[in-house]
Amino acid sequence: MLFTASAPAVSSAVACDVALVLAIDVSGSVDAKEYRLQANGLSDALGDPVVSEALVNANALVAVVQWSGTPHQKVSMRWTATDTHADVIALRRKIEAIPRTFRNYSTGIGEALRVAIGLYETTPRTCRRKVIDVSGDGPSNEGAEPADLRDRLDALNITVNGLAIEGSEEGIAQYYRDHVMYGPGAFVEVAKDYQDFPRAIRRKLLRELADRLALSTETYR
Repeated sequence: MLFTASAPAVSSAVACDVALVLAIDVSGSVDAKEYRLQANGLSDALGDPVVSEALVNANALVAVVQWSGTPHQKVSMRWTATDTHADVIALRRKIEAIPRTFRNYSTGIGEALRVAIGLYETTPRTCRRKVIDVSGDGPSNEGAEPADLRDRLDALNITVNGLAIEGSEEGIAQYYRDHVMYGPGAFVEVAKDYQDFPRAIRRKLLRELADRLALSTETYR
């Protein structure tokens, strides 16, 4: 597994509502255009005013993992704080600039979870919730099965949500519901294809930040 350089130091004294790992599919079924739709769609979703406000209210930590088959996973962005709107803008720019790391490899969702779980052993602050977002267009076909990681997910109280991208594999949404989503409040969002990914990831983030959205609403009353 490959890792990037450490992100700037994050204060451990700030309260944190959620630590969110965004795990992006870069397996062989994802072409260059589809990768860019994921990266740009994620950046746009984070820049949505409601999502951005919720991230700041949550003092959230965000990390990004690119994943494919065994052993092709990479932590492309280590924990990054979103304590201010300037932090969110910087986060978006980092995500837009992340180059695709792998291509033409298999689909190892369990291996992606293994790498994401490892990040929670190095969080720079304690967060109330831990969430892994897995987006992808096919079932796991190499390495550990997602279910093999459930003991570790339980031990760290991590929820896994899925974003199933339809079009490449029949029944992928149901596969994500049966095998990928796991933990307290887990759910699966569905994109009908890669063009629909930006809408789906925005909706997914809104659901995951629901607590902070409620706080934002109260703040402006």
